[in-house]
Amino acid sequence: MKRSLAFISFWNILVKDMRTYYLKPPNISWGIIFPLAWTGMFFIRSGSGLSGIMSLLPGVVALSILFGTTSLLAVTITFEKKSRSFERLLLAPISLEQLLLAKTSGAIIFGVVNAFVPVLMASIIADLRGVKWGYFLAAVVLIAMASTFLGLFIAVAVSEVFEAQTFSNFFRFPMVFLCGLFFPVSKLPIFLRPLSYVLPLTYGADILHGAVNNGSNALPYWLDFLVLAGFSLGLFALSLRNVKRRWIR
Repeated sequence: MKRSLAFISFWNILVKDMRTYYLKPPNISWGIIFPLAWTGMFFIRSGSGLSGIMSLLPGVVALSILFGTTSLLAVTITFEKKSRSFERLLLAPISLEQLLLAKTSGAIIFGVVNAFVPVLMASIIADLRGVKWGYFLAAVVLIAMASTFLGLFIAVAVSEVFEAQTFSNFFRFPMVFLCGLFFPVSKLPIFLRPLSYVLPLTYGADILHGAVNNGSNALPYWLDFLVLAGFSLGLFALSLRNVKRRWIR
C-alpha cells in the first residue's frame, strides 16, 4: 500500500511539473530557443559537409541537454520554494529522496528530448548510420542526469528564478569552452586543462565524440561513464543535504 501511494505521488508530481513549467518564459528562452539558435548557428557555419556536421553534433547535443535541464530546474524548484508549494509537497507519502527524484525526473526527460533536436536537424543533411547509438543514448541519459542534478544544486541555493539563471550561467558558459564540446581539451592552454576535468560535461562530451566520430574519445568509455555517474550521485547527495539544512526545520 505504501509503495503504491509513493508511486502515485511520484507520478503526479512528475506530470504536474511537466504540464505546469515546461512552457514558462525562462525555460522557453534558455531551455529551448537558446540551444536551437546555437544548433542552427553551428550547422549553418559548417555548411553541408558531412565532416563539419559530425564534428559539431556532439557539442550541440551536450549544449542542448545542459541548458534545457538546468533551465527547467531553475524554474520548477525556485517557483515552488517561493510560493511555498514545496512545503506542501513534503506532506506527500514519499521520502524526501523520492520527492527530489520526482522533481528532477521531468528535467531529465526534457534534457533527453532536447538532445535529439540537433540529431534530427543533422539527419536532414548528414548520414548518421555510423553513430554508435548505444553509447550515444547512454551518454545522453547520463549527461541529462548530471546536468539536472547540477541544476538542482544551484536551484536549492537561491530564492529567485533570475538568481538561479544567473548562477547557472556561472557554470554553463565556462563549460561551453572548457569541456571539449567544439575543440579538444588537449588544445586548451595547459593551465586550464585540470579545470576541464573537474566539470562533468567534459566526460559526457568525450563519450559523444567517440560515439559520433568513430572512437575519437580521449578517455576510455568506462572511465567517462564512471565519472559521470559519480558526479550525478555526488550532486544529488549535496542537493539533498542542502534541502534538509536550508528548507526543512
